Amino acid sequence: MSEKSLLLIVDDEPIAQMTMKALLNTGEYRLEFADNGYQALEKAAVLMPDLIILDIMLPGMDGYEVCSKIRANSSLSEIPIMMVTSLEDRESRLRGFRAGAEFFISKPFDTIELQTRVRTVTQLNRYRHLQEELEHAYDLTLEGLVKALGVRHKESESHTRHLVMVTEKLARRMGYPESGIPHLKRGALLHDVGKIGIPDAIHLKEGPLNSEEKREMQRHPTLVYEMLKHIDYLGPALEIAYCHHEKWDGTGYPRGLKGEEIPYSARLFAIVDVWEALGNDRFYRPEGQKSWPTETIIAYLRDQSGHHFDPQFVEPFIELLTGGPL
Repeated sequence: MSEKSLLLIVDDEPIAQMTMKALLNTGEYRLEFADNGYQALEKAAVLMPDLIILDIMLPGMDGYEVCSKIRANSSLSEIPIMMVTSLEDRESRLRGFRAGAEFFISKPFDTIELQTRVRTVTQLNRYRHLQEELEHAYDLTLEGLVKALGVRHKESESHTRHLVMVTEKLARRMGYPESGIPHLKRGALLHDVGKIGIPDAIHLKEGPLNSEEKREMQRHPTLVYEMLKHIDYLGPALEIAYCHHEKWDGTGYPRGLKGEEIPYSARLFAIVDVWEALGNDRFYRPEGQKSWPTETIIAYLRDQSGHHFDPQFVEPFIELLTGGPL
């Protein structure tokens, strides 16, 4: 990322552009100009500026419309927009807020006010970019953990990636908050990583586990929690990794949580996890017990509603299953 923030200044008046250049040519920014709304949209898409300073009174397409189009474009929607206007009435500002502008500044400019506001907005946007880069680095680390598990157990990586996709589909069907979807996906990705700490003799054993081996295998949710609990960023995701083997009736593990004591995200994920396991061959099952047909899985999910699973997820998930390939 360049050290200087990029400002896209949209104004059709040459004098206004010259004024902006004089006031903001402090060495902190790279300045780009657009003369109208169409040019602004084109330059924004190419340049991805750190801030758009947008005059309301533009020929052809006014600033409100430009702002609305930027907010409707998923690749541009996060760019901060500061509207410039000589209009002082409340309705004009409300209209700007509705269009998606976060900041306003009035003509004629107060030099200190303009410079301070632009500096504040660009610094906040830079911090946002740094946060996104940090999140990306964390996600790459999680991918690495899943691949490490896949080296030991080839089934695990493909199993996990499919789970992530289907978990997101069910979450959206249930109206899960958009802001929580990334945490949900990370939790699904992480859910079996604790198996890295399970001995190969148990983790890779063909056929059923004995009671002692089961107890050891059931440590994997606790292991991943202990590994990652000090990373605050992963706190919401760990709800799934730690609690996805808990059961609605309290007979699950590792803590025997019951009902709504189990985090919502873990209850949602649990039904997807069981479906995926039942629908695929598993080397640890007794010989001859392979994947289950969809009809049998659906009957099992319904039978376990209120026992293993939170009832609110069962029918929506079955609707998802029967609505086409997952």
